[in-house]
Amino acid sequence: MNARRQALDALCDITDRGAYANLRVKQLTSSLPEREAKLAAALVYHTLDHLLTIDYYLSHFARGAQKPVIRGILRLGVCELLYLSTPAHAAVSESVSLTREVGKPALAGFVNAVLRGIDRSRDALPPFPEEPVARLSVQYSYPEWIVREWADRFGEAQAEALLSRPASPVEVRAQFPFAREELQAALPVPSAANRWDENSLSLSGGFDIAAHPLFIEGRFTVMGESAMLACRALGDMAGKRVLDACAAPGGKSAYLAHLAKNDIHLTCFELHAHRKALLDRTLARLRVSAETLEKDASVFDPAFERAFDGVLVDAPCSGLGLLGDKPDIRYSKSEADVLTLVGIQRGILETCARYVRPGGVLVYATCTISRRENEEQVEAFLRAHGEFAPERMPIPIENDGQIQLLPHVHGTDGFYIARMRRCI
Repeated sequence: MNARRQALDALCDITDRGAYANLRVKQLTSSLPEREAKLAAALVYHTLDHLLTIDYYLSHFARGAQKPVIRGILRLGVCELLYLSTPAHAAVSESVSLTREVGKPALAGFVNAVLRGIDRSRDALPPFPEEPVARLSVQYSYPEWIVREWADRFGEAQAEALLSRPASPVEVRAQFPFAREELQAALPVPSAANRWDENSLSLSGGFDIAAHPLFIEGRFTVMGESAMLACRALGDMAGKRVLDACAAPGGKSAYLAHLAKNDIHLTCFELHAHRKALLDRTLARLRVSAETLEKDASVFDPAFERAFDGVLVDAPCSGLGLLGDKPDIRYSKSEADVLTLVGIQRGILETCARYVRPGGVLVYATCTISRRENEEQVEAFLRAHGEFAPERMPIPIENDGQIQLLPHVHGTDGFYIARMRRCI
């Protein structure tokens, strides 16, 4: 199958059958020559990034419901017409050919007419809705419930700045004893040091990271700067006993070891067997020694009561801080999912707080931008637990014991971090 057919299959798997975009695209690109693999990946990711905008235009040019495969072909065609540099005649003709290839020759004329109509109307496409939330939703391709939450919290202008931020560059870091300067000199593409963590580098271009000898040897790994700051929020844990309560895939556990120069007694919990296997592989590659356990962090284990100097709870969350880089998350989450996650987070936080020794530190973190999952979660916990008090985090960003990192403000992923010390 050619690149467009494979891209169509992958897109339909993601939008109609719940596949994860990163895994599905990795699967399709592994079976194609480099040039076709790049085209297929671009088709899928650009279509997902503009999906609601594309569907808005299609609703004006293709009346009525379409079969999923035809809807997928039209979405890819519009993406090529409006967001990629494909010549219009090629975008239309390839879409028509794809319609025939999937066994729908009777609909080839329909696909041709819709895409030619959009091409002819490039300078007079339907205007976006006037109502602010609806406009932002269509213009930036985010579901209205997310737009409404951010607009209510930050105001329309700041919400638009958040929605319009570009995708993040790939970020990497060295693993002890390899140093950032050594890594920067050895990388095959230029890189720049990031703003908040001296060990964080942004790559200026792509390369096959997993095949690089230094990656295989465990000298460096991919990790976002915001996740690194969540580890730094624990403070100096050298020589101390630390729990990473939701540890897979293992990047934060490994960075805690890096920060302590491997002088750390590290325990890692992971609920699912397949993710624990991933955690073990990551730690083995990065040469980190840790006790890893297949364990539900929300279920109390008396063997660990008051056992740790530091506990990191990077809780399962809605992932709304990563939406610019993982567009499929936008369409797979709902407000109902957030409510379910709030309950899970509360259970994990309540349980893991019991593992902090008096005088120890508890850090709660998520990769989302949601008051219900973040500030409200921590405020409720502190009201119920007088033995804990918020404490300023030892990171180079002004904070009062908690911070909501915002992509358009801090240049990081959207991450929330809170630090609390157990007084008694």
